[in-house]
Amino acid sequence: MCRRRFSVGADGLILIENSDKANFKWRYFNADGSEADMCGNGSRCAARFAYVNKIAGKQMSFDTKAGIIKAELKGKSVKVQLTQPRDLRLDFNVPLEGANHQACSLNTGVPHVVYFVKDIENADVFNTGRRTRNHELFQPAGTNANFVKVAGTHKLKIRTYERGVEDETLACGTGSVAAALIAGAKGLVASPVSVLTKGGMTLKVYFDWDGKEFSNVFLEGEARIIYTGKICKEAWM
Repeated sequence: MCRRRFSVGADGLILIENSDKANFKWRYFNADGSEADMCGNGSRCAARFAYVNKIAGKQMSFDTKAGIIKAELKGKSVKVQLTQPRDLRLDFNVPLEGANHQACSLNTGVPHVVYFVKDIENADVFNTGRRTRNHELFQPAGTNANFVKVAGTHKLKIRTYERGVEDETLACGTGSVAAALIAGAKGLVASPVSVLTKGGMTLKVYFDWDGKEFSNVFLEGEARIIYTGKICKEAWM
């Protein structure tokens, strides 16, 4: 279903299932078939889908492999409270082809590496991202790689190479959250942070930081209904 040109085309597939812990259970599969614990933008889409299809009200919770996610709808905008970030690591070197690249990392439901760059438009996202994703430092699961430019006290620009898609994507919610939180921990930005993605959509990240741990982490942005339809079995062949 995720195959472009031959099928619908997407970065991932979301399944909505019954749950005895929350309004519904959420499962996310990457385009390569691997199952991910969490997807920030996918969670916003799932929340609006659930509301439109009368599975849940404007305030809801859903069960993911990363934990229980809470969401609130305000028109087309969806604000989700993410699970507790973990494994923060600041300013370490990633050796890539004979050169050290200074990086930071954080797990915001899935693992993310963040590189701060001055020229984000010309960053080699695909090649550096692919080498980072498969680097021995992040095995066996691998990691997502984000390239981030600080554009103001409350503003970032981001490009992301996503694990499972194995390419640059137009937006990554958990990557945007990781970038904002890491920038906040380094004193580069303050909450709330507007994150401009490759696709042109701006996501807003809210958080509290006490110098040791993050809390009250939220991701907010539009979730648009593009189309509804029926996919035929022949598309899977």
